[in-house]
Amino acid sequence: MDKEATSDVCSSVQMELEEISSKISDLDKWRKIFSFHGLEISHRTFQKYQDCKFDNNKEDAAGTSQNINHSEQSRFPSNTLYSVPKAVVVSSDLGGYPISLEMAMELRRMLFGNTFQVFSYEWKRSYFRFHNPYTDLAYALEMDKGGATAVQMAVQVNIMKHFLFAQNKEENMSLQSISEISRKEQEKTLTTALADILWTAGEGQRTTICLITGDSYFTPNTEYEMDHFTERIQLFDFFEKETIQQFIWDHIHCLNSEGSHGVILFLYSLLFSRTFERLQRDLDFTTTYLLQCRHGIISCRQAILNLILTGRASPHVFNGCQKLDTEDSMQKVLHGIHSRSDVGYLQWSKEEEEFKTLPVGSMLKTPKLPIWLCKINETYSILFSLNRLLLSDWKMEHLFDLYFYKGQPSQKTTVHLTIDTHSHHWEEKHCEENSDPEKRVPSLEMAIRTKWEGAAISWNGTAPFF
Repeated sequence: MDKEATSDVCSSVQMELEEISSKISDLDKWRKIFSFHGLEISHRTFQKYQDCKFDNNKEDAAGTSQNINHSEQSRFPSNTLYSVPKAVVVSSDLGGYPISLEMAMELRRMLFGNTFQVFSYEWKRSYFRFHNPYTDLAYALEMDKGGATAVQMAVQVNIMKHFLFAQNKEENMSLQSISEISRKEQEKTLTTALADILWTAGEGQRTTICLITGDSYFTPNTEYEMDHFTERIQLFDFFEKETIQQFIWDHIHCLNSEGSHGVILFLYSLLFSRTFERLQRDLDFTTTYLLQCRHGIISCRQAILNLILTGRASPHVFNGCQKLDTEDSMQKVLHGIHSRSDVGYLQWSKEEEEFKTLPVGSMLKTPKLPIWLCKINETYSILFSLNRLLLSDWKMEHLFDLYFYKGQPSQKTTVHLTIDTHSHHWEEKHCEENSDPEKRVPSLEMAIRTKWEGAAISWNGTAPFF
């Protein structure tokens, strides 16, 4: 090798060494920054999704393997450090019993179908918080982005049940009265609604509530991915509804505070209250686990919504059970809704095939009280009436008012709609042959017409949204 070639090689090696040295220096710099902020990076196997990135790699700065999806990237710059607020914990001596590795793995399987999937950043930061008291939306929860919104909205319809139609309220409430709500009233009603949902899921026999402590109770194995809060859970069993309410009230900060992981804790409590044995009976071959992850976004399957609304994790929204003939000449049973619950469910989708294959039965369309969880084009909202007798007296359904909350930050007041079921104005004006109804009316109106076919709908001055 001549001197010139040798010189080139030495120069190349020197440049590589300088580049390596620079990268090591950068690592030291970031290590100091993480240390200063009290953050640490997990060395566990990271969840990998094509569209989930964090500063050009797939880990966050919260000490767990979490997924940051595109909606979060749009809210924060790409070089922002993502961290879930420090968890709200209770004393390990409170009187519960610790979660075991076996219980945690079974919980994962029921939620995700495996033991390696962990909740995303959006889920971990979600909790139950109201809009400011004494404002137009004081009755309503603020909604997070992502899949946790479905759980929050399903809880919201139960909150409305207690705000509007508690047993001691003989007269119909006014829209103003549910706006003049204090912080204490908000927390009391959230307590009552959560206790009611859990007690119903436990069939009035036993309810289990999960809270996070400061201690870890098991050592994970290679078949379980740590998330650094499930391992610290204690479970508390109750056998009387009044005792449940008092316990939740005493620890409401564990569900409605930043860092509480409140939505996940409620979901854990819901599953343990229902019991895994009952859940297996509720589900069918179309649904074997309760959450689904697509492109890094974790969303709820219908069974979770039905569990919150009715107390049973039925995978479908039609009435009763349906038998399905399969190609191998075997009959399989699909599980739907068995009875009317206090609150209901309406659905509309721009995707015509999806809408037709998921018909909502009368059990959910006509609940005992006029409050509905709505799924409209894959987003969740609520629709309610202030008239307790709306669904029990057919004369009330001629001309009536409904109120709509969609949970988006742009909404500052409740949307007021007037429904006229005797007018044929909508049919006469809009029913043109071979036309696409979605091009001429808002999706909310189409959802309402799945319950009141052909109704005319006035927005009372609100600009219709599509």
